[in-house]
Amino acid sequence: MPVASIATSVRERVDEIYRSDSRRVLATLIRLLGDFDLAEEALHDAFMTALERWPNEGMPGNPRAWLVSTGRFKAIDRVRRRASFDAAVSRFGDETEVAAPSAVDIDENEVQDDRLRLLFTCCHPALSPDAQIALTLREVCGLTTEEVARAFLAPPPTIAQRIVRAKAKIRDARIPYEIPSRADLPARLDSVLHVTYLVFNEGYLASSGSTLTRPDLSCEAVRLARLTLELLPDPEVMGLLALMLLHESRRSARTTPNDEVILLEYQDRSLWNRDQIAEGIALVERALSSRRVGPYALQAAIAAVHAEAPNAAATDWRQIVALYDVLLRVDPSPVVELNRGAAVAMRDGPAAGLALIDALLARGELTSYLHAHSARADLLRRLGQVPEAIAAYERATALATLEPERRFLARRIAELTDKALRH
Repeated sequence: MPVASIATSVRERVDEIYRSDSRRVLATLIRLLGDFDLAEEALHDAFMTALERWPNEGMPGNPRAWLVSTGRFKAIDRVRRRASFDAAVSRFGDETEVAAPSAVDIDENEVQDDRLRLLFTCCHPALSPDAQIALTLREVCGLTTEEVARAFLAPPPTIAQRIVRAKAKIRDARIPYEIPSRADLPARLDSVLHVTYLVFNEGYLASSGSTLTRPDLSCEAVRLARLTLELLPDPEVMGLLALMLLHESRRSARTTPNDEVILLEYQDRSLWNRDQIAEGIALVERALSSRRVGPYALQAAIAAVHAEAPNAAATDWRQIVALYDVLLRVDPSPVVELNRGAAVAMRDGPAAGLALIDALLARGELTSYLHAHSARADLLRRLGQVPEAIAAYERATALATLEPERRFLARRIAELTDKALRH
């Protein structure tokens, strides 16, 4: 094979490994080096070295272990170049070099656990909730600072500073890079589950951009939930994993090949992933049987009712409203009220749902929430109140940040405008 072709093939393989394994490599480098920024530089150096050496030397048998080992030694060299050999730097170099393994000495099981160590570190209670989420999205999931900023609807410099301060807090407070003990784990679990679900949501319905979803983030969140469940078989971990699997099962049916939005009631249910649905329902049943039911398990139970219906018309809306009633008592929020209102509209008719949503909007809590206005617009459309529906869809369009959502809302407005002109 020509040299140019070999180099191209290796670059493609390196890019593939970066997408699939870079966060695992980073997590292990953070454990080995004890410093976020140094580990990120080491990660970059390791992949650059791979691009330089693999075309001539060939691919190593275990690329991930090779990258960890190479990155670690590159970090040692970087520290020695940067600093004088004072006692602290000498001690770091000596300790790191003595312990530095060859690629074949990397424990794959420990490398797998490093992602969970990193997750619990990023979600440590010493960090603010916003810092936990930003750091997890940046370090565990590999989003750029700009992507994290879009998820937060905040300027990138603000997010960059938040991440820098979180790393400094971890360093200065000597927050341990470890999975908590079983005694401490339940208290630490809530923030981990919250952050994991936010990561899933960013993948299931991206905060902005040209595509509706980011499957890589959703899959990563599911994997993190599985790891957490292995560590702690708690009903809420089961509930969160079930909720994500049941939502994820519908991915193939949520959009057309051109990435146009397909609402739940119009989806081709033969495209739903039955294996994910079966696993999700089994997890819901386990969670509910514990008698310690939390918000994630209840949301998963609602998703399970949708999943079990053979078609939209067969959906048990009475059961869904009843589950929302319980969820409102367990975890009250305006968004839960909104979703309950939409369910009531399906059970009792659009007028009943519209009254609930109008009352909710009148309180001022969801005035800037896209889905409140799109739900209201849909109910007005169903009631035949065309001018009011168009105005509500236009309000929703002004709040939409995803191109597929904008196109969907524009189609609704066009349909209603055409209907108004014909009458």
